[in-house]
Amino acid sequence: MSAPAPVTRAPNPWWVALVCGLASFIDAAAIVSNGIALTIYQHAIGISDLELGVLSAALTYCIAIGAVVGGWLGDRVGRRRVFLVTMAMIIVGIGLLVASTTFWLLLVGEILIGLGTGADLPVSLASIAEAADDHNRGKLIGFSGILWLVGILAVVVTSIFVGDLGHVGGQLLYGMVGVVAIVTLALRWSIPESQSWLAARRERSAGVKTVRADRARLGLLLRAPYAKPFLALILFYALTNLGANTGGQFTTFLWVNVIGTSVSFSSTINLVMFPIGLVCGFWFMRIADTPARWTYFLVGAGCMVVQYLLPAVLGFSMWTMLASMALSGLGSAFAFEGIMKVWTQESFPVLLRTTAQGAVLAVARFAAGTLAIVTPMAMNAGPRVLYAGLALVCAIGLGFAAWGFKGKQGTEFDIEDEVPDPLPA
Repeated sequence: MSAPAPVTRAPNPWWVALVCGLASFIDAAAIVSNGIALTIYQHAIGISDLELGVLSAALTYCIAIGAVVGGWLGDRVGRRRVFLVTMAMIIVGIGLLVASTTFWLLLVGEILIGLGTGADLPVSLASIAEAADDHNRGKLIGFSGILWLVGILAVVVTSIFVGDLGHVGGQLLYGMVGVVAIVTLALRWSIPESQSWLAARRERSAGVKTVRADRARLGLLLRAPYAKPFLALILFYALTNLGANTGGQFTTFLWVNVIGTSVSFSSTINLVMFPIGLVCGFWFMRIADTPARWTYFLVGAGCMVVQYLLPAVLGFSMWTMLASMALSGLGSAFAFEGIMKVWTQESFPVLLRTTAQGAVLAVARFAAGTLAIVTPMAMNAGPRVLYAGLALVCAIGLGFAAWGFKGKQGTEFDIEDEVPDPLPA
């Protein structure tokens, strides 16, 4: 029997999805704008190649650290407290990147933004999932993926107008992200604490036995029934993200250094291809709460693998790259981050949910950051070999997803207020 809960008016789930989903917009915009703005700063204020590498790595690795710490704190002290503090950290960090002209202050800014965005993502996703119901949870989580794409688009469009303005251009890129973060912080005051989290804490304090109150120890993530989805999600997302991160960071490198086009041509191609990902993202929202999502996952998985095999087998040309990018838009929508987020929210109880999500995100960020260090050398040595390797690890990651979630019925949301069964020894 659950502890009685005070009657409160639940916020509109779509409002929660919009306000909390802006974390995905800021995450994408911060990463993409950072790469462009630091390149501008390198020439405008005199950043060395080593300093540029350190600043870029600091953002990537701090996002990973922030995801672990923020996920753990989200389960311990609440979603709302964490996402208010993390958004304030992001705003301060962006302010430093706008105002500073010295390496050390820029480094502090990168650290704050990385920790803030990393910590914000798991609690924001959990807030969305716990405000939803079984009929719209996947759709609302999928909406955060749309906002992630819009964050990239916003930076690309902004860079077209400010990219040639020197130091001021870099400041304006960072400033755009900062303005969105300030608006997001203001809007987030309207989002109350997750009712699922409050109920779990009430029941735990009162000694009431429910799944959501009882299942809170970190070690449970390594025991049945949570170990299988936890391991499957970590390996699925980390391995598939190696290729996705490589494409995100080094597609322009390939167009310019391997195929022999210009940066502006590459940017134009990215804009032309953008609608594919956006349309597929909206379609994922339509099927995310239906049994059809498994069929779409299988189709997306095939596209994910073939996008790397195509240039690996046929070589790098304008046409193989265009086909690869189109397949990426299709595959990523149905068999990558969107479905990972849905499965993560469904697979773990309330007081382990953001911890698990943070760990999944962190492992993938660390792995991608490490691969990125050697990727330029690998591409110069032979990109076909690299892409063949990405096809293999992507296929392995998708195989772990099938192992963990094929035929899975029911979610933790279905049983969170029930009396827990004894855990296996």
